[in-house]
Amino acid sequence: MDRRTFGLHLTLDIENCSPDKLVDNKFIYDLLNSMPGKFSMSKMTLPYVVWWKDKWAKTPGLSGFVMIAESHIACHTFPERRYVFFDIFFCKHFDTKPIIQYVQNAFGSNKITANTIERGRNFIK
Repeated sequence: MDRRTFGLHLTLDIENCSPDKLVDNKFIYDLLNSMPGKFSMSKMTLPYVVWWKDKWAKTPGLSGFVMIAESHIACHTFPERRYVFFDIFFCKHFDTKPIIQYVQNAFGSNKITANTIERGRNFIK
């Protein structure tokens, strides 16, 4: 990891999630609301969570977002596929493992694909 980059963007593709959690507005809200405090992030706003139904879907999913001083946390659920996409852009370097484990456990998943992108490679000289 290059410490001269601005920060990390962690993307999580989470499969085989608990179907009930993917349609639980309160669960998504509470998860987004509590994560910043658990991982030394500075929450700037309360989470915003909305229902969304894709053209091809029969069941609406939830999309949620919370702004943190260091950037943002966002998620998008797809109940019919038992899938959630989760992004954390944090303008600092951080240990991704505890966050990955926390989110995977929260959704009751047995399969997760994590990708880390170093952002701002030319931002810090």
